[in-house]
Amino acid sequence: MPVPVLLNDAKTGRASAAMQAIKGLFVLLLGAISALYLLNISVGVFEFVPDNLPLVGNLDEATATFLLLNCLAYFGINIGPLRKLLPADNRLKSEPPSSPADKK
Repeated sequence: MPVPVLLNDAKTGRASAAMQAIKGLFVLLLGAISALYLLNISVGVFEFVPDNLPLVGNLDEATATFLLLNCLAYFGINIGPLRKLLPADNRLKSEPPSSPADKK
Protein backbone atom coordinates (compact mmCIF):
# COMPACT_ATOMS: atom_id res chain seq x y z
CA MET A 1 0.00 0.00 0.00
CA PRO A 2 1.60 3.32 -1.03
CA VAL A 3 2.14 6.02 1.57
CA PRO A 4 0.35 9.32 0.84
CA VAL A 5 2.52 12.12 -0.52
CA LEU A 6 1.55 14.29 2.45
CA LEU A 7 3.46 11.95 4.78
CA ASN A 8 6.45 11.07 2.60
CA ASP A 9 8.22 12.76 -0.26
CA ALA A 10 7.88 10.55 -3.33
CA LYS A 11 11.49 11.12 -4.46
CA THR A 12 13.42 10.71 -1.23
CA GLY A 13 10.98 8.73 0.91
CA ARG A 14 11.53 11.15 3.80
CA ALA A 15 8.83 13.01 5.69
CA SER A 16 7.61 16.18 4.02
CA ALA A 17 8.35 19.59 5.48
CA ALA A 18 4.76 19.99 6.64
CA MET A 19 4.84 16.73 8.59
CA GLN A 20 8.21 17.60 10.12
CA ALA A 21 6.80 20.96 11.24
CA ILE A 22 3.74 19.28 12.76
CA LYS A 23 5.97 16.76 14.56
CA GLY A 24 8.19 19.54 15.89
CA LEU A 25 5.15 21.49 17.09
CA PHE A 26 3.77 18.39 18.83
CA VAL A 27 7.10 17.74 20.57
CA LEU A 28 7.29 21.40 21.63
CA LEU A 29 3.75 21.27 23.03
CA LEU A 30 4.47 18.03 24.89
CA GLY A 31 7.63 19.54 26.37
CA ALA A 32 5.77 22.66 27.48
CA ILE A 33 3.03 20.61 29.15
CA SER A 34 5.57 18.45 30.99
CA ALA A 35 7.55 21.52 32.09
CA LEU A 36 4.39 23.19 33.41
CA TYR A 37 3.46 19.99 35.24
CA LEU A 38 6.90 19.88 36.87
CA LEU A 39 6.66 23.55 37.87
CA ASN A 40 3.55 22.53 39.84
CA ILE A 41 1.51 25.58 38.88
CA SER A 42 -1.64 23.88 40.18
CA VAL A 43 -0.14 23.81 43.71
CA GLY A 44 -0.91 20.11 44.08
CA VAL A 45 -4.62 20.39 43.28
CA PHE A 46 -4.27 18.60 39.93
CA GLU A 47 -2.07 15.50 40.01
CA PHE A 48 -2.29 12.24 38.10
CA VAL A 49 -0.99 10.18 41.03
CA PRO A 50 -1.13 11.57 44.60
CA ASP A 51 2.38 11.96 46.03
CA ASN A 52 1.52 10.38 49.39
CA LEU A 53 1.03 6.89 47.88
CA PRO A 54 4.06 4.72 48.74
CA LEU A 55 6.40 3.80 45.84
CA VAL A 56 4.07 5.05 43.09
CA GLY A 57 3.56 8.60 44.32
CA ASN A 58 6.35 10.06 42.21
CA LEU A 59 5.72 8.18 38.98
CA ASP A 60 3.88 11.10 37.42
CA GLU A 61 6.81 13.46 38.06
CA ALA A 62 9.25 10.85 36.76
CA THR A 63 7.20 10.49 33.58
CA ALA A 64 7.01 14.26 33.11
CA THR A 65 10.78 14.52 33.62
CA PHE A 66 11.40 11.75 31.09
CA LEU A 67 9.16 13.46 28.54
CA LEU A 68 10.81 16.84 29.10
CA LEU A 69 14.32 15.43 28.72
CA ASN A 70 13.34 13.62 25.52
CA CYS A 71 11.68 16.74 24.10
CA LEU A 72 14.82 18.74 24.83
CA ALA A 73 16.95 16.03 23.22
CA TYR A 74 14.76 16.17 20.10
CA PHE A 75 15.69 19.83 19.70
CA GLY A 76 19.39 19.14 20.32
CA ILE A 77 19.64 20.06 24.00
CA ASN A 78 21.02 16.90 25.56
CA ILE A 79 21.33 17.11 29.34
CA GLY A 80 21.66 14.49 32.01
CA PRO A 81 22.06 10.82 31.17
CA LEU A 82 20.57 11.33 27.69
CA ARG A 83 23.73 13.14 26.59
CA LYS A 84 25.45 9.82 25.88
CA LEU A 85 22.36 7.89 24.77
CA LEU A 86 20.87 10.29 22.22
CA PRO A 87 23.43 12.36 20.30
CA ALA A 88 21.55 15.18 18.58
CA ASP A 89 23.91 15.25 15.59
CA ASN A 90 22.85 11.77 14.40
CA ARG A 91 19.19 12.83 14.18
CA LEU A 92 20.00 15.55 11.66
CA LYS A 93 22.22 13.47 9.38
CA SER A 94 20.67 11.33 6.67
CA GLU A 95 23.48 9.24 5.28
CA PRO A 96 22.74 5.94 3.55
CA PRO A 97 24.16 2.87 5.27
CA SER A 98 27.63 2.01 4.07
CA SER A 99 28.16 -1.23 2.22
CA PRO A 100 31.28 -3.44 2.32
CA ALA A 101 32.06 -2.32 -1.25
CA ASP A 102 32.47 1.28 -0.08
CA LYS A 103 35.29 0.34 2.32
CA LYS A 104 37.63 -0.84 -0.47
